[in-house]
Formats: sequence, C-alpha cells, structure tokens
Amino acid sequence: MKKLLLVLVAVVMATGAFAQDWRVGARIGSGFQAVGQYAYNGSDYFEARFGASWIDHGTVTADFTIMHNWNVATMNWTPSAGEWFFDAGIGLNVGGREHYAYVGVTGMARLGIKFNGAPVSLSLDYSPVIGPGIGYGGGHSHAAFRDMGFANVGITCTYNF
Repeated sequence: MKKLLLVLVAVVMATGAFAQDWRVGARIGSGFQAVGQYAYNGSDYFEARFGASWIDHGTVTADFTIMHNWNVATMNWTPSAGEWFFDAGIGLNVGGREHYAYVGVTGMARLGIKFNGAPVSLSLDYSPVIGPGIGYGGGHSHAAFRDMGFANVGITCTYNF
C-alpha cells in the first residue's frame, strides 16, 4: 500500500509540473466516461476515456478508449464567446462485462468551443468503433461484428489547466 501511495504522489507531482498541458473532464452520451487529455506539440493530444457504456442493447459495460487526436481547424465564429475547434483522431476501444468482451479500432470527429475567460471546453464528438463483440462462457465462445459500435456519440466537458 505504501508503494502505491508513493507512486500516486509521484504521478500527481509530475502532473503538476506539466499542468498547462493537461485537460480533465467527463463525457456523457452513449455512456459516461472520465476523460483525460495530454496536449503536446502545439495542437496534437492524447486522450484516454474510462467509464461505463450502455450502447450494447441496454446493458452496462466497462469501457476504455485511448486515442491520438489532431486539431484540424479553429474557427472564430463567436469571438466574444470563445474559439471553436474541429478535431479528428484514431485509437483503440476495449470493454466488456461478464461473458462478453469487445475490442475495436475507433475514429473520432469532434466539434467544440474553448470559452473565453474560463478554462473550460465543451464539445460534441462521434467516435465509431469497428471490431468484434465476443460472447464466451460454458466452454464455448461466439464472435460477431459489433454493429452497436457505430452508436458512440457523446458530449465532453473538460477543464483546461
């Protein structure tokens, strides 16, 4: 337990040293996920999501996504409110529940706004997942294309350090 606490303190201290590059928040829509984003090289950033999804025929599954995203465009549509942005990315999505798992490649398209005067961003994204769903148990398994992966839509709100 002491080692885990020491590692956690070291991670928090290292994060604080690079705080201007981090964004944290939440995503709700086809599920609810905690979101962490790490910006580097100007407008490129890594994004990790972890939480629950309920798009698989109404059942709740654990869901994890990691992506690399690029800022494609920034628009000055409402200069008094903030700067609009369009991002795109690609990554991997995995998840599951008892006797069911899924894995797939995910893409992402995001339209959002970074508000003036507040370190907050609000965005709408579409993140389709292409891959199999695998049911298993009782000594056998069955894999099929996971068509519900195309229903992955969400609204993300992040706090920008």
